[in-house]
Amino acid sequence: MHMSLKNKRLGEMLVSAKQISEAQLNQALQEQKMNGGRLGSKLVQLGYISEDDLINFLCVQYGVPAVNLNDFKIDDQVATLIPNDLINKYMTIPINRVGSTLIVATCDPTNISAIDDIKFITGYNVEIVVASETMIKGTIEKLFDSSSMLEDVMSTFDDSEMELIQEEDELNVSELKKETEDAPVIRLVNHILVDAIRKGASDIHLEPYEKMFRVRYRIDGVLYEMMKPPMRLKNAITSRVKIMSELDIAERRLPQDGRIKMKVGKGKTMDFRVSVLPTLFGEKIVLRLLDQSNLQLDMTKLGFEETPLEHVKEAIYQPFGMVLVTGPTGSGKTTTLYSALSELNKVSDNIMTAEDPVEFNLQGVNQVQIREKIKLTFAAALRSFLRQDPDIILVGEMRDLETAEISIKAALTGHLVLSTLHTNDAPSTVTRLINMGVEPFLIVSSLNLVLAQRLARKICPNCREPADIPVKALVQSGMKEEVAAEATCYMGKGCNDCNNTGYKGRIALYEVMPMTEELKNAVVNEANTIELKNMAIKNGMKTLRQSGLSKVLDGVTSFREVLRVTAKD
Repeated sequence: MHMSLKNKRLGEMLVSAKQISEAQLNQALQEQKMNGGRLGSKLVQLGYISEDDLINFLCVQYGVPAVNLNDFKIDDQVATLIPNDLINKYMTIPINRVGSTLIVATCDPTNISAIDDIKFITGYNVEIVVASETMIKGTIEKLFDSSSMLEDVMSTFDDSEMELIQEEDELNVSELKKETEDAPVIRLVNHILVDAIRKGASDIHLEPYEKMFRVRYRIDGVLYEMMKPPMRLKNAITSRVKIMSELDIAERRLPQDGRIKMKVGKGKTMDFRVSVLPTLFGEKIVLRLLDQSNLQLDMTKLGFEETPLEHVKEAIYQPFGMVLVTGPTGSGKTTTLYSALSELNKVSDNIMTAEDPVEFNLQGVNQVQIREKIKLTFAAALRSFLRQDPDIILVGEMRDLETAEISIKAALTGHLVLSTLHTNDAPSTVTRLINMGVEPFLIVSSLNLVLAQRLARKICPNCREPADIPVKALVQSGMKEEVAAEATCYMGKGCNDCNNTGYKGRIALYEVMPMTEELKNAVVNEANTIELKNMAIKNGMKTLRQSGLSKVLDGVTSFREVLRVTAKD
């Protein structure tokens, strides 16, 4: 850069070079004083110089090349080297990095302090090239506003085979309605739903914050940010989803729940369970994807090992008694229970379920949706079931003593009862029931088996490679020393197939505790959770951590993943 030009202002330089007159410069400066902005863009707006002439002039004066930013594919990692606020303030954008040099496109090479700031903040040597302000603004929008990125995505997206099954109500909230009928908003929401299905997501989160609106997908149990639609579309997107779910778009202060049923492609139906929650900066929407075709109902493919699976089958084929599946939300309890029901689903048996919510429709099973508002609780549904001549009863969740007691009484009077509880492992389930107020002798007489589970991500088979895990770490996690010394662990390197996560799909880890005579005696004698756990392990129970470590040895999941989803024994 020519040192003599460093302190010469753009206006003076243009007047000296007879590109503009003194009067034109004064007019532009006056305009700038009143409305702010850059002098160069004011001169272009007033028609005193064309954008191309201005760029060519700056290139010649400063001896730097001009670039056409449309020819550049700017790497996201390079773009984030300069903070967003500085990029907008100086209209200066990083376009490439070569070693310790950052190549920066600017529309104003006269702004030396901007270049110094960027050098100081990034720690790179800065080399400048010149681009028009229009082009820089367009690039900034593409990279950070994401509206252009979404338009690009949507231009290649064909939603002709997609239709909403429910009828839309006539809504009179005219302004919101108008916004949601905009074709881009409809296409954007359709794109978000279809993209989530393609990527194998289980949930979609639409989240409003003070200065940002973002979309995240939960894929294999982990949330990933997918896009940031422009803030101006926040209300329109929210209202569009609410219209599709047949919710009240005028109600923005109370939580609402709905459902979207869509036909995607030829003959495939997809259900979304929709939850709307008012937050500080707008309504957060979470859509749970319920894909009937992905429901794995074959118990042998869920992740059970041979002996535990035999124990489970033996327990569910008992003519009566109770089987409990425990674990946190999203640990696959519903899938396990549905698999057990499909195993038991015979013409000769009457199967009744009380669920909140009913996630999948099972052919040949009588499913009841719990509705607390109208007092159709689990307990009320259960009482009614007992007058419906049932053989097998599924209770979605034991939330209180009343539900637990009716379930246990049903199990004692010749019915098989399947249910879930939120506990950390199998032995603590018994203690939890006692804490709820259930008598130990009732638990002993009714409980056949308790099963605790977690979901671990499977290593992507396409980019699987050996992982170097220290023997000491394996031993500390609960693996026997002689096994750890010989163990080969694997991890996923990350590829296009798995969205560079290294994982694809999930497998369940199980802790299966059959209620043996020894355990029943211990419960009656008020044994605590630790004593029950030690006794169950002595009887051959594999804990969740041990189940996970055996999946690590089989090369199905990674050591890190098992540490993430299971606690040390």
